[in-house]
Amino acid sequence: MELIFLGTGAGIPSKERNVSAIALRWPDSGGDTWLFDCGEGTQQRILSSTVKLTRVSRLFITHLHGDHIFGLPGLLGTRSFQEGERPLTIYGPQGLEAFLREALRVSGTHLRYPFTFQEVEDGAEFFCDGVRVRAARLEHGIPCFGYRIEEPDRPGALRIDLLKRDGVPPGPHYRRLKEGKQVRLPDGRILDGKAYLSAPKRGRRVAILGDTRPTPAAVELARDVDLLVHEATYGREREDLAREHFHSTTIQAAETACAAGARRLILTHISPRYALEEGESLAGEARALFSETEVARDGKTVTVERED
Repeated sequence: MELIFLGTGAGIPSKERNVSAIALRWPDSGGDTWLFDCGEGTQQRILSSTVKLTRVSRLFITHLHGDHIFGLPGLLGTRSFQEGERPLTIYGPQGLEAFLREALRVSGTHLRYPFTFQEVEDGAEFFCDGVRVRAARLEHGIPCFGYRIEEPDRPGALRIDLLKRDGVPPGPHYRRLKEGKQVRLPDGRILDGKAYLSAPKRGRRVAILGDTRPTPAAVELARDVDLLVHEATYGREREDLAREHFHSTTIQAAETACAAGARRLILTHISPRYALEEGESLAGEARALFSETEVARDGKTVTVERED
């Protein structure tokens, strides 16, 4: 599982940071890619990244502010030139479908591929090729959502040591036992495969949040995740501005990661008031509370490994 940060700035593009967009790529599934938000200029960032627009199968929009959606009409049109008829599913708040259909109609843009919309509400749950995606409403000036992505747990490994202890000879039945099924041996014994498996291996969990003030909903979405992506529009000194504009500071993002028991925190949606070289000092503010903190940059790729 790879996250590619295509845009990490807040509000307006700058020379150093484009506005919000994150790609989540599944290398084990042929590079299938999900896109979270699509601010203006996202497809330009894609051109200079390892992301393939032809592999984007799902779009998740957190909210309808322009720095999160103004890149969508152009990206959808470009995808039509590059991709034949591969379908696309778009998830987002009420109003997103109307915005996109009107933009496509007025511009005379015809998409050659089928696309469908899934309206997102608080507590919504989607299953995407076996992966569960949960949405919860955050605290922002307009309806805004965060998404939690959960892989299913994988079966544990077959305990060969236990099979040897019980005198079970190797053979084709090992495969069925590894699948957790019952097996009848030639000597008449019936074995339950589940008794010969180690503990299940936990699937990876990631939370990608939209713009928000600190809220219990963010903590619940991020509960025990391997990686939390949280906005940090402002440094600790501008908590007043953060509250006024329904955003978070570096410290508040770190407090959410701590409360949720997250393993890793990446800060994004950085105000253009902060130069790129100030990113490390912003990360330092959060690290005072949560040591495993980084500040994202455009083009940064982060890998989320499976547990061994």
